[in-house]
Amino acid sequence: MSDTVALGFRAKTGRAIVVALADGSKGPRLLWRREASLVDPRRDATTGPYHEVMELPWEESLVAVQPLLLLIERAARTAVASLVREVIEGKGHVRAIGIVGSLDRPLQKIGNPHIRAHAAEGILFRRVIESAAEHEGIRYRTFSEKDIRERAAASRIASHLQAIGKAAGPPWRADERAAAAAAWLALQSADAKNHAVPLVR
Repeated sequence: MSDTVALGFRAKTGRAIVVALADGSKGPRLLWRREASLVDPRRDATTGPYHEVMELPWEESLVAVQPLLLLIERAARTAVASLVREVIEGKGHVRAIGIVGSLDRPLQKIGNPHIRAHAAEGILFRRVIESAAEHEGIRYRTFSEKDIRERAAASRIASHLQAIGKAAGPPWRADERAAAAAAWLALQSADAKNHAVPLVR
């Protein structure tokens, strides 16, 4: 019998903390945790693409950065496909993906180019995971860092996350907890017929 699995991602600059949880009769259980690279190792600039073009006017930078964004999207698709394949090889199937990262905001209103570059990259590395999930045909759900904390508290899974952390062993930091919570909530949403926040296709 195959496991029903959710992958939780905590998007960071150039990488993501990933936690895989399998659905179980007593609640999700930890399968593994990983750190996934979301950059092209042959191009250092893919770690901070908006920093590479931040001296340009905003509209020009959006055009100039496109080649780097394509490389990042390709790297993210490769990373997510590899993680999904690992689940499949372990006799499971990924039913949903939860993503914690920076939500969209009007970047053009940020006057400081350096702060704007950081903000743009925060959104970018969340978006490329979403795109990779869509490419794999897997439903996903996205949370802000604040939202994941509040939803985890409201659904009373904090103690379960602590138990999962003990099973995982150190390090089990805020990023790992956020990724695990996102996986858990995505798994619950995948099973719910009428959820307040629908999964995205």
